[in-house]
Amino acid sequence: MNSDDFSVISAKKQTNDKNLDLFLRPQNFEEYYGQEKIKENLKILIEAAQKRKEALEHILLYGPAGIGKTSLAHIIAKSTGANLKITSGPAIEKVGDLASILTNLVDGDILFIDEIHRLNKLVEEILYPAMEDYVLDIIIGKGPSAKTLQLNLSRFTLIGATTRIGLLSSPFRSRFGVTHRLDFYNDGDIEKILNRSSKILNIKTEKSGIETIAKCSRKTPRVANRLLKRVRDYAEVKRNGIIQEQTAKEALKMLEIDEIGLEPADKRLLKIIIDKFNGGPVGLQALSAASSEEIDTIEDIYEPFLMQIGFIARTPRGRVATEHAYKHLGIKYDNKKQNILL
Repeated sequence: MNSDDFSVISAKKQTNDKNLDLFLRPQNFEEYYGQEKIKENLKILIEAAQKRKEALEHILLYGPAGIGKTSLAHIIAKSTGANLKITSGPAIEKVGDLASILTNLVDGDILFIDEIHRLNKLVEEILYPAMEDYVLDIIIGKGPSAKTLQLNLSRFTLIGATTRIGLLSSPFRSRFGVTHRLDFYNDGDIEKILNRSSKILNIKTEKSGIETIAKCSRKTPRVANRLLKRVRDYAEVKRNGIIQEQTAKEALKMLEIDEIGLEPADKRLLKIIIDKFNGGPVGLQALSAASSEEIDTIEDIYEPFLMQIGFIARTPRGRVATEHAYKHLGIKYDNKKQNILL
């Protein structure tokens, strides 16, 4: 079977990935590996609220994409026995949309808003009294004849998730009683996640195969599970169905993912900074134009990991490719030139 056959089979299996992701989601704090301090703080928060028979304080979770914010919201809801209502910032376009959601909540419900930084500002302002006083102020009509209708709301908990906390206004952030930043994972925790996912999916693995995938997972659980499924496809089609070290390396090579998890898009971005902008500094708008990538995509998808591994640095004048990036790409680094540019 050739690589084209593998690609077809892999593409078919990807159609079920969304359901598999839900299946792989951890169901409790014990199954949620990593973020130990945050988990401990949340356990105390939940237990204290239950002893007082109160609703949880509003919680804001922020950090890179795929790091487990949504999974944590599900676990919080399950730990409290609360109903979880899920929506996203872009989905709440008008005040009426938010009013419809809030008025249908009952005491103790948890409302989870993903990408909360993308809320319309008018909608955000309506949330202020809803979060503080559990009331909803609706303005009916316009001009001098406008009237304000105040509706009492059930005592709910808002959990917001964002990759861009800086885009939330200060008054909005201050209304969250609890704020936690979720960080990238270490390889050990990623290996635990991969082992758990392998058991759920009935995938036969060897320790060395799991370690190989973990190193290429960009320190991110979502990426780790995605790679596990693609390596599983390769192992079933091209090998004996067991994820061994060599099998994992071959599959990742076919996917054009290198030994530290860089994908073609990452390398292309770094080479644009190095080749077109002499290693930087370069502003985000110029980098976006040169790479044909959206600014949000660069900031949310590529940049966090590249900064985490020390391949990109932020300066007052823009982004700079570091010496580590040059070495990884096999490009000569001119230290004197970089000092002048900086």
